Amino acid sequence: MIVLLTLLVMVLFGLGFLNGMWWVVAAVVVFAGLRYGRYGYDGWGRGDDSGFRSYRDYRDRVDRWDRRYSRLRRDRWNRQDREDRERHR
Repeated sequence: MIVLLTLLVMVLFGLGFLNGMWWVVAAVVVFAGLRYGRYGYDGWGRGDDSGFRSYRDYRDRVDRWDRRYSRLRRDRWNRQDREDRERHR
């Protein structure tokens, strides 16, 4: 994908010698690629950090879910254990 984007920018830059508007289009493509593309605004790339960030977000969601609902599950398990003990008396 980066090869196609580079090729597109080179072609647009080359066409800029025929008409200056193509240089503006090339600049917009480069800006959009850096701003909204895979490598983020600074152009250096996030690399493995984005994978870790998504994993960390997932882990945080699971932890919040567990904290929120573990008490409810624990109460249900205790209630079921109590009902089982009463049933087997």
